[in-house]
Amino acid sequence: MSQNTKIYPSHRFTKSLPVDFRFMGSPTCDPIGFVDVNSGNNGVTSLSTNENGDSGGQVVERFENGVADTDQVNEDSPYCGNAMLVEDRPSVGDEDLDTATVPLPSVSKSNMERRWSDITSYATKKKVHSWFQLPNGDWELGRIISTSGIESVISLPNGKVLKVNSDSLIPANPDILDGVDDLMQLSYLNEPSVLFNLQYRYNQDMIYTKAGPVLIAINPFKEVSLYGNDYIEAYKNKSIESPHVYAIADTAIREMTRDEVNQSIIISGESGAGKTETAKIAMQYLAALGGGSGIEYEILKTNPILEAFGNAKTLRNDNSSRFGKLIEIHFSETGKISGAKIQTCKLSFTFESRVVQCAEGERSYHIFYQLCAGAPRALREKLNLKDVDDYKYLKQSNCYSITGIDDAEQFCIVKEALNVVHVSKEDQESVFAMLTAVLWLGNVSFTMIDNENHVETVADESLINVAKLIGCDTVDLNLALSTRKMKVGNDNIVQKLTLSQAIDTRDALAKSIYACLFEWLVEQINKSLAVGKRRTGRSISILDIYGFESFHRNSFEQFCINYANERLQQHFNRHLFKLEQEEYIQDGIDWAKVDFDDNQDCLNLFEKKPLGLLSLVDEESTFPNGTDFTFANKLKQHLNSNPCFRGEREKAFTVSHFAGEVTYDTTGFLEKNRDLLHLDSIQLLSSCSCHLPQTFASNMLNQSEKPIVGPLHKAGGADSQKLSVATKFKGQLFQLMQRLESTTPHFIRCIKPNNFQSPGSYEQGLVLQQLRCCGVLEVVRISRSGFPTRMSHQKFSRRYGFLLLENVAPQDPLSVSVAILHQFNILPEMYQVGYTKLFFRTGQIGVLEDIRNHTLHGILRVQSCFRGYKARRCFKELQRGIANLQSFVRGEKTRKEYAILLQQHRAAVIIQKQIKGRNARKTFKNINDASILIQSVIRGWLVRRCSGDLGLLKFGGSKVNESDEVLVKSSFVAELQLRVLKAEAALREKEEENDILHQRLQQYESRWSEYEVKMKSMEEVWQKQMRSLQSSLSIAKKSLAVDESERSSDASVNANDDREYSWDTVSNNHKGPESNGLRPMSAGLSVISRLAEEFEQRSQVFGDDAKFLVEVKSGQVEASLDPDRELRRLKQMFETWKKDYGARLRETKVVLYKLGNEEGALDKVKKKWWGRRNSTRYN
Repeated sequence: MSQNTKIYPSHRFTKSLPVDFRFMGSPTCDPIGFVDVNSGNNGVTSLSTNENGDSGGQVVERFENGVADTDQVNEDSPYCGNAMLVEDRPSVGDEDLDTATVPLPSVSKSNMERRWSDITSYATKKKVHSWFQLPNGDWELGRIISTSGIESVISLPNGKVLKVNSDSLIPANPDILDGVDDLMQLSYLNEPSVLFNLQYRYNQDMIYTKAGPVLIAINPFKEVSLYGNDYIEAYKNKSIESPHVYAIADTAIREMTRDEVNQSIIISGESGAGKTETAKIAMQYLAALGGGSGIEYEILKTNPILEAFGNAKTLRNDNSSRFGKLIEIHFSETGKISGAKIQTCKLSFTFESRVVQCAEGERSYHIFYQLCAGAPRALREKLNLKDVDDYKYLKQSNCYSITGIDDAEQFCIVKEALNVVHVSKEDQESVFAMLTAVLWLGNVSFTMIDNENHVETVADESLINVAKLIGCDTVDLNLALSTRKMKVGNDNIVQKLTLSQAIDTRDALAKSIYACLFEWLVEQINKSLAVGKRRTGRSISILDIYGFESFHRNSFEQFCINYANERLQQHFNRHLFKLEQEEYIQDGIDWAKVDFDDNQDCLNLFEKKPLGLLSLVDEESTFPNGTDFTFANKLKQHLNSNPCFRGEREKAFTVSHFAGEVTYDTTGFLEKNRDLLHLDSIQLLSSCSCHLPQTFASNMLNQSEKPIVGPLHKAGGADSQKLSVATKFKGQLFQLMQRLESTTPHFIRCIKPNNFQSPGSYEQGLVLQQLRCCGVLEVVRISRSGFPTRMSHQKFSRRYGFLLLENVAPQDPLSVSVAILHQFNILPEMYQVGYTKLFFRTGQIGVLEDIRNHTLHGILRVQSCFRGYKARRCFKELQRGIANLQSFVRGEKTRKEYAILLQQHRAAVIIQKQIKGRNARKTFKNINDASILIQSVIRGWLVRRCSGDLGLLKFGGSKVNESDEVLVKSSFVAELQLRVLKAEAALREKEEENDILHQRLQQYESRWSEYEVKMKSMEEVWQKQMRSLQSSLSIAKKSLAVDESERSSDASVNANDDREYSWDTVSNNHKGPESNGLRPMSAGLSVISRLAEEFEQRSQVFGDDAKFLVEVKSGQVEASLDPDRELRRLKQMFETWKKDYGARLRETKVVLYKLGNEEGALDKVKKKWWGRRNSTRYN
């Protein structure tokens, strides 16, 4: 036999290893599966020499599945016939070095206590590193300096040299295995090696490590860069193979699609280990891979709601989940998320007690603080909501906030999430009203009413607010909190409550309202997530549940939680240990049975009827005289013979759990197991006007069982007995386990590295305790020695049969499966052939999957080419036929369309001709009418202007030349007066139009503020000018009216005198002036008429121009001109016309004044003549 010399490599990080380098387990008969005492370092370079010392060829060995050279082979091993030594192994080429494997025999041990004895001697003989346990319990890595008998001298890293017992030393793994990502790769699987490997990875921020089929996740208590879309894509594309929650979720979804079997991801660990965050990370990956329908967004939004209403700050965790939840995510046939369902498992007393009682430094549920901090003003006023420190339930712990958390911001997130899961605004307000009612219930106080300590509620703000929020009367609420109705025989008795009983009733009502509210929210979420769900039978369930707990004092809460963990541990054992070994035996596999700790006895201790722990605690809870002391004595009396039970002093007892022994104190067991909510409180809720309390009461009544016939009924208890807390919890747990039993589980064990939530701190004792509780070492031990992958002959042949080179259609599935294994050179020790299935070592099925995928890819390429060729040929034939058919159809269609278009064209030409002619005639007529109107206006204006000037000139000349008196006829004066009246009427009309224009200008001024000043000033100027013109005309009219009246009277007298007397001299003197006087008066009348008409026309023109410019300025009319410049030009024209018009008006006034003076002189002449005439007549 040759002797092998080992050369230990220098320290290297795991990431420096080749990509294809793997350290895998090997077949073994040893219960813990350790290597042989003479085996060398696994996976390292070894130099082989001959026995005679001659130098032989150096053989560098690297094996994928954990190779070790050995000097002896265990004869008891079932694989001894297939084993071969490294030296005897046939040589392989360089291309086969990565896939060459050999079995790893081991020495079997019969006693579990001798697990380390087969390797301790090797560690002491070789000067290698070994683990030494310090007095404080921590493990320290030391180097063996020398060994003498049973004692060894070791050197610790701090320089100390100790002399210790060799049996106390545990061998350490070589440096090359430091930080491996799978504990199965460790050569020496022992507690200190596992602790060191996890700590090594934890210090490198590699928080995930595999332990066979289990993923270990250590809480980093900080942000680590291991998440995001880039990592999701990497794990989806298999470009990263390191352990991760993404990898577990990816495996689950792939197995669900491939095997068409429902999957589950079970996440466990103690409080603060990171279970909730791990569950959210798994949900994010599933949502990313199965997203697209929109329902995945709703699923992710359930996390803020459940955390706000179900999580609270404790001394051990800032976001501690006070309940367990199973999120069942359903997938459609296309692999997209189609719906989800949430199932809760909460310990009623523990969940509800957080509402009314918090320890110092802890908080109640997050939603209370978020509501008080983030509720808007309107909601606060509606609910009469106060600050956090105003409520007794919240201020008793003196802790109101969490470092780094903004409760107001979280409240907005919760409201957004409620909107996403389709909780209406009205229901949201009702939820917030129930929360506020719970807070106000804590402030309800009581006052003594007699000497027997009976109480009644104080009718203060708290009582009124509670009654208002839940929709009941204050009197009914007072009776429900301070009295209790009891039925004795046929009589109903109202019993007054003492102070302690009233407080318990008040707290029980608050707890029940909150618990029912939480269940109602979960129900609403399930209704929202179930919308559009198609039942495909495919689902992935994510279980987040509390882990095993063992404290200095353990009460009813730890009792129930540890019972749940025992049930989960059995599910874990059944999947990994019992079912696996039973399947090996049933299929006739050559397998050495591995011993493991079964917890069925412990479960029987809890569940056995009628003398199980749960049955006894329920039985004792029904007795009104039952106490914690009588309960403890009953346990000792009936269960002392059970190997998992041990009675302790006074009121304590010890249970031997899978994770270790736990001592429970029965103080408070019976009280916590009872439901303190009485029927009076349920009836109060059912009588409320709000719909939520009515729903809560209905749900609580549905949970009631049949009437009690035991001693509680005889003593005048409630009419019906509701389920106890332990019974409810057991029912929820059984429903949960029933769901998990129908799935393929994937396990994630969360580990808390320290109790202070400090990043980078790693406490060996705390981590080791958690590893022992979850049985990680047992998992790795059995997985290394088992066949984790199995497949039926039919499925294997159907899946890989096409890979055979020969036709095997008529052969049976077993022959086909064996042929496949032989064709691809799968080593015999890497698989086992059973009666119905094939069993494979870890990683073997992956090789066949790679070959299958590669072959399928080639087949698909060939098929795609051939189908493409056929499709192209058919396409070309169809294309030619379709082209011919289309040519005929399109030709006929085009000809018909052309005929229709030709007809339409002719009709269009005729219609266009008529319309164009009509439009042209209409346009010509409009232009012609406008031209005539413009010409008439211009010509009239020119004529009136010229005639007015000539008339004035003629009138003035005649006045200068004529010096005689003028006699005016009454008809001319009347005509002049009539024209003046018309001019006044027209002037009034223009004034009204000016008022209308003024109003319109005011409207435009309000629209365009920048134009207001300019238009206002213009309007004022125009008003002043109009008033001046009006005043001038009115003065002229008044003078004309006075003169006209005088002329009328005088003219009548003169006419009579002319008829009576015919004096030639007088007649001659008067004929000339009278005839000459008619022309000046007619000229004056014409001038006044022209001035009035000109005033009207100019006002109209300037008004229209100003209106047009305003419309151009506001954008109502489009015109290619500058409105500001045109306005200035219009103003200049107006000023020019105003000056000219004023000059002419003054001239007219002068003429009229002169005319009046001449008429006065004529009167004087008449008077003289009349006097002469009278004097002559009298004489």
